[in-house]
Amino acid sequence: MKIAIVCYPTFGGSGVVATELGMALAAKGYEIHFVTYRQPVRLDTLASGMYFHEVNVPQYDLFKYQPYELALSSKLVDVIKQHQIDILHVHYAIPHAYAAYMAKKMLEDKGVHIPIVTTLHGTDITLVGSHPFYKTAVTFSINHSDYVTAVSESLKQNTLDLFGVSKEIKVIPNFIDVNKYEDREPPCGRDVLAEKEEKVITHVSNFRPLKRIMDVMAIFERIIPHVNAKLMMVGQGPEKEKAEFYCRKNDLENKVLFLGNSHEIDKILCHSDLFLLPSEQESFGLAALEAMVQKVPVISTNAGGLPEVNQEGVSGYLCEVGDVDRMAEKAVSILTNPEQHQKMKQQAFETATHFDIKKVVLAYEEVYEKANMTKV
Repeated sequence: MKIAIVCYPTFGGSGVVATELGMALAAKGYEIHFVTYRQPVRLDTLASGMYFHEVNVPQYDLFKYQPYELALSSKLVDVIKQHQIDILHVHYAIPHAYAAYMAKKMLEDKGVHIPIVTTLHGTDITLVGSHPFYKTAVTFSINHSDYVTAVSESLKQNTLDLFGVSKEIKVIPNFIDVNKYEDREPPCGRDVLAEKEEKVITHVSNFRPLKRIMDVMAIFERIIPHVNAKLMMVGQGPEKEKAEFYCRKNDLENKVLFLGNSHEIDKILCHSDLFLLPSEQESFGLAALEAMVQKVPVISTNAGGLPEVNQEGVSGYLCEVGDVDRMAEKAVSILTNPEQHQKMKQQAFETATHFDIKKVVLAYEEVYEKANMTKV
């Protein structure tokens, strides 16, 4: 089967999931075609069965904003015709599902039927999609997809609550490749990150306001009077400058490292002792799962899909949004109790195995088979 995948090629969760899914499908013998404006960041090399098609957006002074969805839909028509694609899988409702529908209608005029599978990831629903300017288009795109999936029960419910959706939504969670992490040797020395006696605490995100970066700072400040620790801040975004200024102002520069976007998150997580994710909203919490598979306990909020990933008292702890005192208290309790810490590290890994890519890919394959049967 030949599948075209449309995603954002960035460090965000939707792009990571789409890329990892495509690579896993290619390894199983599918022919995978990525269609986006840049090669996805997790797609380091194009292996057998994988292809990349760049979407070029011509620059015209006539347009204040260049019409990416128009360029994308035209590119999709070309790729689908040239390579005889069977399934079009788009990640993110806007603009990808909308562009996919336009491509579908153009192809129908040429006697070609292409089923659309749309995967909802989060901000396409809870942030962008719910805006009055986009709500009608998002609803239309979802309802005119042939199959719709969401990465958590929480996101599915949010979609049903916010939009007039008539399509069935199947929950297929985000995933992790457990085999990449089980019983492997650490890829680098721990002394690259911290001194031997220091605990390593990590946060990974896109540093947007809903990630509550200043809560990470507040939690860490409450931890260090009790635990000798260093904080790794991985990512890039609008709140980073504010956090850096806060560290300079409060003499935390030697305790907090800002590492920017990184292709080496695994090397950081494999030596981390605790992961902080105090987000205001998470549709799934892929960053938490990536920590858990590295045997890192997680302190997170109980927002959105996080309770579906981080199990209270098992893989870590869930706290109310903004309750930095309780998050710090739970962090200290883990880091100062070696027996509890070791137990929770193992439990975090065992919880992560429930989201192994081998199980989740099967669920997508079922959707593809159903979609392929609808072709005329």
